[in-house]
Amino acid sequence: MDFVFAREEELSLLRDRLRRRKNLLLAGPAGVGKTLLMNTVIGEFSQFLYCSDSSTIQVVFRSIASALWSREDQKLRASCGHAGLDALKKKSGSNTKGIVMDALHAGSYCLVLDHVKGPSYAFAAGVREIVGWGGTPVVAIGRSVHMEDIGFLQGIFPDRTDRMEVRNFKPDVAANFAREISTRLGLQAENLDEFLEQTITSTAGNPRGILAMVRMAATPKYRLDERIKITPLYIDYRLSTIGDSARHS
Repeated sequence: MDFVFAREEELSLLRDRLRRRKNLLLAGPAGVGKTLLMNTVIGEFSQFLYCSDSSTIQVVFRSIASALWSREDQKLRASCGHAGLDALKKKSGSNTKGIVMDALHAGSYCLVLDHVKGPSYAFAAGVREIVGWGGTPVVAIGRSVHMEDIGFLQGIFPDRTDRMEVRNFKPDVAANFAREISTRLGLQAENLDEFLEQTITSTAGNPRGILAMVRMAATPKYRLDERIKITPLYIDYRLSTIGDSARHS
């Protein structure tokens, strides 16, 4: 999905939270649109460094280095010399970390860690160093506002005020969103209203789920004459979501 639908309140709140330059947990179920919201506003804040892959702390430090290089950070560029980022490829993880930490400490940056899930103790320790010694606020994007999936990072967001939750659409908004997606995809069927109602119920108003089901309905596999084959589509959708959950558990 490449557009934000009916999230004006969340966008306004997120902008306000980012202006505070404090640690923040942005949480919500998979497919709710957390990354989309962040990418929509982050360009308005020149000092935010975005890490799309937060799988390991080594990956994070290399991602930060790349972002700092793109920002023409003088501290990092002086450390890399004429070889540029290629110099970091020849350095150990600890040396790369030291170079990045020096640049963060000398600058005035904020870090966004996307797709945080079950971070290890080593990962959390590295992030705590970024927050502490580096003096860099961290925004983590995870699935649960109750902290189940951020493990050892819990101490960075001790209070409710350190967290912002993005929820699935309410039924009326979900209905409008489903209709909008159907229009954009040119989806027509004799039983379209019935299908959209089933879609909203089946996905609990999850934007990515709605988008997936409407896209499926536009394919020949789930069409019979001028009707959508709702039951087979729903079964296949449920099987796909179960598979996704298993792969990410």
